[in-house]
Amino acid sequence: MKKVCLFLLAALMLSACGSVPMTGRKQLLLVSDDEVIAASMAQYGEYIKTAPISTDKTKTAMVVRVGQKIAAATEAYLKQNGLESEIANLQWEFNLVKEDDVNAFCMPGGKIVVYEGLLPLVASDDELAVVLGHEVSHAVAKHSNERMSQELLAQYGAAAVGQVLSSKSEEVQNIGNTVFGLGSQLGVMLPYSRKHEYEADLMGLVLMSLAGYDPNAAVTFWQKMSAQGSAQPEIISTHPSDANRISEIERHLPEVQQYRKQ
Repeated sequence: MKKVCLFLLAALMLSACGSVPMTGRKQLLLVSDDEVIAASMAQYGEYIKTAPISTDKTKTAMVVRVGQKIAAATEAYLKQNGLESEIANLQWEFNLVKEDDVNAFCMPGGKIVVYEGLLPLVASDDELAVVLGHEVSHAVAKHSNERMSQELLAQYGAAAVGQVLSSKSEEVQNIGNTVFGLGSQLGVMLPYSRKHEYEADLMGLVLMSLAGYDPNAAVTFWQKMSAQGSAQPEIISTHPSDANRISEIERHLPEVQQYRKQ
């Protein structure tokens, strides 16, 4: 039985292996894009109906302005690199929500929410681009699909996951509810892994640079985030520590500058 499970797992890995744009990292994507987006939009639709949308026209305009520039740069990058088919999965929407938490998130499909509590830490369009570039990158890299795929394997195992996917049963929707988290934690997606966070940081630097923003702003933004002083030690957190995050960003800045010149 063990050999059968290993064979099934290997078959799944081969048939559902994708690559992340820009980084080229191999990833397991068991769930179709249509199913991932359907699961996320069901939750996002319910959330946005009751979310306290900001009435601050100036701040809202800033979020939309920066978001649209990064979205345009993202689509241009995908077209130039033979990934134009991916654009159909991205229906951009940018919302500013009147919540005091320092937070922002992006659902699969390009639905992005920024909390007003984040904006006091954003001194310019460049620093806001750090946040939005990072969030857009989670969608482009299909990190939610990867998390759903990992959850499917963990809950059902290689022997059963194929049947779950082929039947398009409620299990896929339930996994989405767990991954997206909007049903149980209003406006707070469950954390990505450190690997996903570092990857979204790098991709976000590239996307904001292509949109004409200064990637050096990522250092000042995360320094301000670090000064908030509420971060957990990295060893017990799924997110990188602010110090390690800043160090990685600084390491990549020289290579990212070439995209700004483009």
